[in-house]
Amino acid sequence: MVKRFTAAISKEEAWYVARCVELGVVSQGKTIEEAQANLKEAVELYLESFGTEDLPETTGEVVLYPLEVSLSG
Repeated sequence: MVKRFTAAISKEEAWYVARCVELGVVSQGKTIEEAQANLKEAVELYLESFGTEDLPETTGEVVLYPLEVSLSG
């Protein structure tokens, strides 16, 4: 069985940080590819530990955009 989740990767200083949106699993790597591979492994370990019942589904639509807010002070 294959399950599809949403992953988001951001650059944070010297590392790429990868997050599985639905499960809250986080991993990192020095390259995007390494972060992706590490996140996949972390999600697989998470599912082995906590099971696959009642898993959230991805909506299939992801919108990412830069958000600017004004700060007072």
